[in-house]
Amino acid sequence: MTVGALPAPSRAVSPVKSAGSSNRDNRHRTPPRSLRTTASAAAATVDTRSHISNLERVLLRSAPHAPSLFPRSSPDENCDKTISSAVKDAGGSGSSGGLLHALNLSTLFTSVRSAVAAADEVSPRSLARLQRLLSDSSRPSPKDSIASRWRLLHGAQNWSGLLDPLDENLRRELVRYGDLVQAAYRIFHSNPSASPSRPRYMVLPDRNYRATRSLFATSSVEIPHWVTQAASSAPPWMTQSSSWIGFVAVCDNDREIARMGRRDIVVALRGTATALEWVENLRTSLHPLPDSPDSKVSCGFMSLAKSSPGPNIPSLSTSVVNEIRRLVDQYAGEELSITITGHSLGAALAILIADELADKIENAPPISVISFGGPRVGNPGFADRIEKKGVKVLRVVNANDVVTRVPAGLPVHGGGEDKGKWWGSHVLDGLEGYAHVGTELRVDNRDSPYLKPNADPACCHDLEAYLHLVDGFMGTGCPFRSNAKRSLARLLSQQRPNVKKIYVNRLRSLGAVEPDGEAFGVHHSRLVSPSG
Repeated sequence: MTVGALPAPSRAVSPVKSAGSSNRDNRHRTPPRSLRTTASAAAATVDTRSHISNLERVLLRSAPHAPSLFPRSSPDENCDKTISSAVKDAGGSGSSGGLLHALNLSTLFTSVRSAVAAADEVSPRSLARLQRLLSDSSRPSPKDSIASRWRLLHGAQNWSGLLDPLDENLRRELVRYGDLVQAAYRIFHSNPSASPSRPRYMVLPDRNYRATRSLFATSSVEIPHWVTQAASSAPPWMTQSSSWIGFVAVCDNDREIARMGRRDIVVALRGTATALEWVENLRTSLHPLPDSPDSKVSCGFMSLAKSSPGPNIPSLSTSVVNEIRRLVDQYAGEELSITITGHSLGAALAILIADELADKIENAPPISVISFGGPRVGNPGFADRIEKKGVKVLRVVNANDVVTRVPAGLPVHGGGEDKGKWWGSHVLDGLEGYAHVGTELRVDNRDSPYLKPNADPACCHDLEAYLHLVDGFMGTGCPFRSNAKRSLARLLSQQRPNVKKIYVNRLRSLGAVEPDGEAFGVHHSRLVSPSG
């Protein structure tokens, strides 16, 4: 049996709509636009203008909005001209006011959405992105092949044309080397009392690299007895003379070697952690190098690089030279590179070690230093020495990090019988003429939409904050990269007082932050020490 279609129920027509429909039926048919009279055109123009004026007042009416989850940043005219061109294509003039800006038409264009700030409301998509940013997963190695450009990315031309705007592949390489330094912090704090005589198991965040040797730095200073007594309640490792400071690793994944265009050998060095390392930081007198009297370096940094913990245990610089020489011989005939990376104290030691490698390794592969928040190391003569040897140095500097501005280089003299000890006037003995080495990549914590603009000095020097800034940096005057994907978990856990309250509160509402402010899933045993 065939069932016929039921008739659709009749619709109730509102009086307003029917009246309008009746008016349209009773009016004469509208003539073509080209045939309209002048009077009717003027009347239509007045009606249209009145309508637009009313619409603008409605759209521009001030109303309270919830603060944006991802703050709106006005794109710099040099960084993003796509929005203005899109508005012009839509019929606008590109000016800063008017109906088109009120309508925010730029957000309707897919090609420019990445340059426009997020909506004022917390959408499910924004919440999902925030939750992804809170994951503590390690960043994977960059996917793009850099085999044809690796020498440029490694500094063959002093990173000319790659820093402002920041090359995407270089950004990823910098973040990866920074993560290796983070691993050095984590490994140290997992067992800070480790002895040079015992092997140490190391797990690196980038599994394409294999750690081949642990590195130890030794202080040569003598601590007064009263300091030892005062530090009796501190952990023993705080005052031990020799401490684990980093590692040597080599890339041994064939696919990654093909992607990078060479086999990369890395030396990663953490920053200051022990009391004696802090003491060495204060020994800022400049001492000449034995083979170059005009080249002078910090007494404290040289002490940590050259001092040996015992007659049969090599110094830090000797350990690195021996291990690099062994690896260069082992992979002879291959395309190799040597990258030394470090943060704070580790950044200073990286430059001294690079100078040593350039002297001691015959036919050495290209040597580069990637440093984060490093202080000055030596005088202008030492800077010239590094440049003449062909060692390339890229210093990542936060504009508000005071560590990158010291030693200040004041002409103070002193010493006497106390020479060789850390106290007294020797701290200022020979403080003169310090100069930075290499090329600078300058970032600014005030550009981050997540950090407070008045972040404290510890945050401005923190390595995780550095990597967060590098991951979001596009160029001078450009907004923070909208598609930056580095996890915020560690930054929130370590620098919660310096993170804007809007994010802390929203994360707490998401259940991603514990009552004490620590991000869920982030454990202190896995974190870098903020003291470096």
